[in-house]
Amino acid sequence: MLKLYKFADGSKSYWETWEDDGVHTIHWGALGTRGRSREVRSFFFKKASDTVQKEIDQKMGEGFEPIEADDHATLLIEFAVNGMGSNTDLEKRHRLQERMDETLGWSGLGHCDGGSIGSGTMEVCCYVVDFDIAKSVIEADLKDTEFGNYTRIYREGEMVS
Repeated sequence: MLKLYKFADGSKSYWETWEDDGVHTIHWGALGTRGRSREVRSFFFKKASDTVQKEIDQKMGEGFEPIEADDHATLLIEFAVNGMGSNTDLEKRHRLQERMDETLGWSGLGHCDGGSIGSGTMEVCCYVVDFDIAKSVIEADLKDTEFGNYTRIYREGEMVS
């Protein structure tokens, strides 16, 4: 998977591509939105990988570039649990991890990287390219769901208020 971003002139955009079983998917849009996507397939004299590479070169020429993993913000979604948490809590965390991978991935914001549970809290950890947009998207996504009872969404290292 290749993810490229362009933050310029007051707008933030993403463009990404991945290959699965010879079919290349290209997905793009304004950061924080579901965007659009299309598939690129090989034909007799035209390889999908060549078509995709031309688009990559074009996007990079337009100023799109990757964001290094170290430049992602660590966003945590926290829930209160009793003690070390229950199997039900753990199952809920796993469902939320899957949901966040979908939500963040399809909005160009990042991905979920697991979580933790114990000592009265349960957290889901996400790596995101823009903390503020990701927090807003997540809050909207979780509203009126089984996950709407989170205690806070915060940046790793942020002081508790």
